[in-house]
Amino acid sequence: MADQSLAVQLLLTGNEIMSGDTVDSNSALIARRLGELGIAVERKVALGDERKALISELAAMAECADLVIVNGGLGPTVDDLTAEVLAAVAGVAIEEHAGAIAHLEQWCGRRKLQLNAANRKQALLPAGATLLDNPIGSAVGFEMTVGRCRILCTPGVPGELARMLDTIVDDLAARLGRPSERSVLRLQTFGIGESTAQQLIADHCPDWPAGVELGFRAGAPQLEIKLTVNRARDLAARDACRAQLEDLFGDHIIGEGDATLAGTVLELLRRRGETLTTAESCTGGLIASLLTRVPGSSDGFHAGFVTYANDIKASVLGVSEADLTSHGAVSEPVVRQMALGALERASADYAIAVSGIAGPDGGSADKPVGTVWLAWGSRENLQALELCWPVERNLFQTMLAAAGLDMIRRRLLGIDSQPRYFAQRRANAK
Repeated sequence: MADQSLAVQLLLTGNEIMSGDTVDSNSALIARRLGELGIAVERKVALGDERKALISELAAMAECADLVIVNGGLGPTVDDLTAEVLAAVAGVAIEEHAGAIAHLEQWCGRRKLQLNAANRKQALLPAGATLLDNPIGSAVGFEMTVGRCRILCTPGVPGELARMLDTIVDDLAARLGRPSERSVLRLQTFGIGESTAQQLIADHCPDWPAGVELGFRAGAPQLEIKLTVNRARDLAARDACRAQLEDLFGDHIIGEGDATLAGTVLELLRRRGETLTTAESCTGGLIASLLTRVPGSSDGFHAGFVTYANDIKASVLGVSEADLTSHGAVSEPVVRQMALGALERASADYAIAVSGIAGPDGGSADKPVGTVWLAWGSRENLQALELCWPVERNLFQTMLAAAGLDMIRRRLLGIDSQPRYFAQRRANAK
């Protein structure tokens, strides 16, 4: 169970959150990080950039919470109101903070920028505020105590918040004087839906131990399965649960923590001293993009090809114009030739090639929207399969890119069995 002795509330600020232009992922991140200490968020509120409403809400939170984390509103523009809102609630003046100025000067200096008036606004903080270091952004965080409530103000940029939370969580653990025994094991999977995973566990693991919390975080393309224990004595039970999940889901498990398909593939290639190339049509370079997001990807990925139009498939990858005419771009001969052409031109060991109909238009009775040919493997052992993923365009591209990476992962691991989603997607192809 989460610790209820510390009353924690979150205040999320910004018109972009209220309008839907920005999806609030920060509150979930804060809650997860606090959860590592067994601390539950009891309440969160999101408000636009309206001074009176923010002052009223923060004052109310300070009356009943032990800890309030304010997220957003620390930037250089006129609608960044957090500093003046906290000053109003605390009943203090706004003043330029020497430490914040030093931070801004260093930040600008590293980027060879001049510290202008707009950026300098970020150093105007409530009198008596203590800085919270922001190691990557221009806006410092800061904190004050109002009555019995500790108020922490953090930036809305997700990457900056994530780095700051490392320090905040460590500080909270020290203040509480009881490092948490809570431990979360996160297993990353691909090719299994949330409902399928839950049903398999319910059917095959009827005696699930009470000390091991089971949770899911569904996303595209991966499903995260979480095993959480709050006491060290339950770790052995969690290990047993993990073994059961490995028996159930087997080669659909990619790895632990933040493991991704692209990262896993690149690590396997690195160990073997081999390389991968891509030949993409309907995914528009997404597979290559996923690979190059991983630091050090150049060790295993030297080149990718986006050949969207038929004449480019022919001129860049050497696909037969006759086959393009007779079979169409979405066909086995074409996708195989795309893969072989990429292998030759990139001098790579393995290739992924895709050609499909992402929609919403372009389908036919023989090849409905969602139809795709996927090829993967080496020159000597190149496989191809027709699938159908009849979902909206962005999701189609996301899932197909993941499937291509998954099949190379399986090849590199020597896994011969076909994944569950092959049978599902082949059955719907016609």
